[in-house]
Parts: sequence; C-alpha cells; structure tokens
Amino acid sequence: MTPLDRHASEFRAAARHFVRHVDRRRFLTVTGAAAALAFAAELPGAGAASAAELDAARVTEDPFTLGVASGDPLPGSVLLWTRLAPRPYEPGNGLPRARVQVGWELARDEGFRRIVAHGSATAHPEYNHTVHAEAKGLAPDRVHWYRFRVGRWISPAGRTRTAPAPGSRVTELKLAAVSCQAYHDGYFTAYRHLADEDLDAVFHLGDYLYEYAVNSAGGVRKYTDRVLPAHFNRETVTLEDYRLRYALYRTDRDLQAAHAAHPFVVTWDDHETENNYAGGIPENGVPPEEFLLRRAAAYRAYWENQPLRAPQRPDGPDMKLYRRLHFGRLAQFDILDTRQYRSNQAYGDGWQTPGPESQDPARTMTGATQERWLLDGWQRSHARWNVMPQQVTFAQRRNLPTPDFKLSMDAWDGYTASRDRVLAGARAAGVSNLVVLTGDVHVGYAFDLKADFDDPASRTVGTEIVATSIASGKDGTDKPANWDNLTRANPHLKFYNGRRGYVNVTLSQAQAQADFRTVSHVTTPGGTIATAASFVTEADDPGLEPA
Repeated sequence: MTPLDRHASEFRAAARHFVRHVDRRRFLTVTGAAAALAFAAELPGAGAASAAELDAARVTEDPFTLGVASGDPLPGSVLLWTRLAPRPYEPGNGLPRARVQVGWELARDEGFRRIVAHGSATAHPEYNHTVHAEAKGLAPDRVHWYRFRVGRWISPAGRTRTAPAPGSRVTELKLAAVSCQAYHDGYFTAYRHLADEDLDAVFHLGDYLYEYAVNSAGGVRKYTDRVLPAHFNRETVTLEDYRLRYALYRTDRDLQAAHAAHPFVVTWDDHETENNYAGGIPENGVPPEEFLLRRAAAYRAYWENQPLRAPQRPDGPDMKLYRRLHFGRLAQFDILDTRQYRSNQAYGDGWQTPGPESQDPARTMTGATQERWLLDGWQRSHARWNVMPQQVTFAQRRNLPTPDFKLSMDAWDGYTASRDRVLAGARAAGVSNLVVLTGDVHVGYAFDLKADFDDPASRTVGTEIVATSIASGKDGTDKPANWDNLTRANPHLKFYNGRRGYVNVTLSQAQAQADFRTVSHVTTPGGTIATAASFVTEADDPGLEPA
C-alpha cells in the first residue's frame, strides 16, 4: 500500500467512525441539514422497544403492492422477501410506526395443498416494513411456491427453487443475467418476457435503480393515466429518497412478474448509490463523511429491498455483498462487489489514454480481502464451471483500432494489475472453464478472455458474457455508432449489440451456451422478444463460437 493509499484508507476509516458515532446535534453543525436527513440511515435496531405491534386486522388496504421475491438459493433453504406498502409512494408506506407480524408458507404445488414449510416473520418499521424470511429444512433441487399473509390479505404467489445438493451431478443449469433498469428510460418489457423463460435463477448485475430524478410522467413512459409525486423528481440522497425510489421501481408489474417467477441473485453497481463512485470517494466534490452518510442510506435501502440474507445486512456505510453459491458440482458462482472496495478511477472516470496511474500494481478493483477470498475459493473449487457474476467490463476494450486508443477507466481496463492478478489466480487454481457475467454498459457483448489482450494469438483463458440493459439507454439499436471501431479494435470481441433485453446462459457438462435475447422497443409498451445471437464455448476448450 502506498503512503497515499494508506492516508486515504485511514481517512475513510475515520469517516466511518464519524458516521456511526456522531450525535445528531453535532452532525447538524458539521455537514448541514441535507446530509442530516441521510443520517436516518443510522436507525435503532430492529425490535426497538419504541415500536409497538400493529394488529394485522387493522391493515385495511392491500399491503402487498410491491410483490414478492426470493433469492440466494441453497440446497436446503431459500430467502423469501416482501415489503408491506399499502401506499407505496408515501413515506412510511401508509403504515404506522409499528411492528407487523407476517405469516409465510411454502408449498410443493402451485395450489398450496402440499405445504412443506411455514412460519412468521416481523416486518419492523426500522426496516421499512420489509420481510426477509429464510425457509429452512427444504429438499435440494426442488421447485416451490410461496406466499405471505397479513390479516385477511394474501400476497401474490411466487415460484422459487432450492439449489442441488453439494457434490451432486447436475446435468444442466439455466440462468439469466440482467442489469441496468432506468425507470425513466423505458418500460421493463424485457422482464415480462423473462418471467416466461424456463430458468433456475436470475443474476442481477447492478444498477437495479437510478438515483436520477423521475418526473411526474415517468420520463419517456409519458404517463397519461397517473401523476407521480413530486418527491420522485429529485436525486436520491436520503434514506427516505432511496426507499421511495425502490417503491417506484417495484410497483412495475413486469419487474414483479420476473421476481415472482424466478429466484434472484443480486449484486449492485454504482447507481444504487451514485454514478461512478469508487469506494468512499464520491463522483462530485462533497465531503467524504457526507458521502459515506449517503452510502449508508443507499446500502440500507438496497438490503431492505432485495432478497438478501442476514449476513448481507449493512453496518452503517459498509455491507459485505460478495458471496459464493454452488449448484452441485456443475457450477460455482463467486458474486463480486467491484464498487465498494475499489481504488479511485485513474485520470477520471471516463475514456482515457492508459498510463502509469491506471497500470499501477497497487491499484485494486476488489480490495485485497475480496481478491484473496476469490482466489482461495477457486483453489478449493471442484465445479465444472466457475462463474464470476460482477459489474463492469472485464475484457480489454479499446475504443479505436489505432495507436491513439483509449480505455474506460471505470472498467477493469482502468485496473489492469487487478485483472492480471485475477487471471493469474484462475490459472494457478487450474480453472479451465471460467465464465465472467457482466452488466453496466447497456449493450450485449461476448468476449474471449485472453492471456495477453495485446496479442490476438495468445491463449484464450475464459469467456465474458455481458448482459445489455433492461431499459437504460432507451430502445437502442442492433449496430451502435461505434460498432465498426470497437469490433476492429478488439478481435477477441465476438458479438456486439445495442438493443435492450437480457442474456440466457445454459451450462451443461459439455458446454456453455449464451443466448442474447433482445426486445424490439422499450420506450412504448408491447415490445417483442427475439434471440439476436447464440454462442457456445466448449468445456475445457475456451473460445466462443456461433451456436
């Protein structure tokens, strides 16, 4: 660690201490009233004595307006989620500041005649009346249906499944990768089609929401049958801002349908907090301690509104989101967080000429602890496929086929030493079937990962599949304006498409197949779905070929 990095680390540690321990009166004098609202991220613990219990019979409006979700499937358990919100666009969800008991049940059939697990969970006002119920003691590799109950209200039913047993010989796994769903840029039509797919899990790779203002018409959605409240027409900064923004997104029926159809495995990128932030460093010039207050609010709201387990619950401005899932011996998933621990972007966060700063060996995308966790996990892996779901483009991506090319400093190209260490770790662990799943860039890419990106003839060591956006970037086009430059500059780039949609990935013992699914349009309802291209990579012989 360089002296500068050590100083920055010490400063961020002091700022975190400030966030957790400064009292409200002192805080008002230090950072101002606007940031003081973000201080609400430091709420009392769940079950605080001040929160009375609400008789469920007094809930007179449907509390399940935000739908249901499940996530992080294990062989014997799955996480079930909902949020009680009779009036989702109001602060407090239209509920009093009181605890609410929520019943849940899980069945082997859609008609709920074969109940295999049931229980009760408390929706605490401190957690915005969200529920994270872990259904345990389940049989592995089974489809289940689940639902919640509050008083006379019953939620929509969701479909989920458990992971296969450890060490089991799984013949096939079907997953989808999605990312980037700017509400104001279009309808979530892709999710309606995704809900109809035959999948085992969906991996959300970041930018679940955007912090930018949404006007009364919903941006390009141009609502004529509703008017969104004025509090959406500002950037999210406070805990209440982020909570209300999740409510806006989760009232989308297509998003609800996708969550109800499949278990989700989620990780964030930048917009769940702020565009292009790096660790504790904001995009703009606000004081670091003020940004960490905003980050604490954003992280808390993220956990509240996602099907995440208790180990992911944040502690102030920190949240351990990286984690590992297994699907028998077929696949190991190492879900990364490339935003919370990274070094600041070199030369700014845009496209820049690489140089000594971006190539500094001390730079990290993951932080040292997460990097060691990843490499150690590969050393212990017995999976046929090692899949790394993460946020930003991993492969080299030159913008021009000429010597004056530039690289994105926000992607792994701005952290080349970090990327080299990851690829060296995969090689040392004997990982022969590496698949990187990526979001962020609002286009679909398929890359061969090279031992030396500057030498097209070098060995192919893995595959990167980049999922386009659900809505961000509006309708898009099959061939973006820079298509010719990008494909010529990067011979390891096998596919490039700028439409909205998602990617399906099917893993088997013999191969991995990626089907790039694109939607005709999202700026108006009713877009149709098509497969733009399909590629396969054979097991133990990396390299993408058209299917």
